[in-house]
Amino acid sequence: MSTTSPRVALFATCLVDSLRPSIGFSALDLLEQAGCTVEIPHAQTCCGQPALNSGDHKSAVALAQHNITLLEAFDAVIIPSGSCAGTMRTHYPALFEPNSPWHRRATALAGKTHELLSYLHDIRHWSPARVTLETTATYHDSCAGLRELGIKTQPRALLANISGLTLTEMAESETCCGFGGTFCVKYPAISTAIVAEKSANIAATNAALLLGGDLGCLMNMAGHLHRQGHPVRAFHTAEILAGHGNGPAIGEDP
Repeated sequence: MSTTSPRVALFATCLVDSLRPSIGFSALDLLEQAGCTVEIPHAQTCCGQPALNSGDHKSAVALAQHNITLLEAFDAVIIPSGSCAGTMRTHYPALFEPNSPWHRRATALAGKTHELLSYLHDIRHWSPARVTLETTATYHDSCAGLRELGIKTQPRALLANISGLTLTEMAESETCCGFGGTFCVKYPAISTAIVAEKSANIAATNAALLLGGDLGCLMNMAGHLHRQGHPVRAFHTAEILAGHGNGPAIGEDP
């Protein structure tokens, strides 16, 4: 693990802040374990992905400018979500005219914005120690994290250090779960058909836990599994790495 102590901003995301704060607390714990000095800027807001998906360029630009101004002084920006991290890394620079001041600032921020699990593994070279969880799990690769950021091996490598945890790969782990941010709202019938296939693949593993790196995807899959009567419990991978795998799962009462 790197011995330097970078000053990093934890960008919690809207869903984590509103619906699953334990992911944010777990991310904070893991980053501190990895030797980071962590701050959570209170003025952080939406990354702008819903506006981008809806074609609201004006709102997306305004949100990007707000977040760039708020976050650009940090050594790194860490996000427990591949979709939000992908928005900042991939899409922020494209919102502004090439070679403009805002384009340069957006590009600089993109270069130091990281999804949490990839940052822990690839940049900090950190791995969990003394974490035990005697159970079985399967892992879903979220679209944005996989295709925009190349996140595939990192979460699995981190989870391999959890004593007692057996990871069983589902069929088509890289296939979309049907959430897609605003996609599930715009096209509910298609979204439901997609998540039904995903849920069948999850259930076929007989794993006790469903893990992933994006809360939206996990909520979508956990909801469908619950409605179908499957006992699989869903957690963000950060919660497992932080030793919180025995607490309430996503969708369960605290």
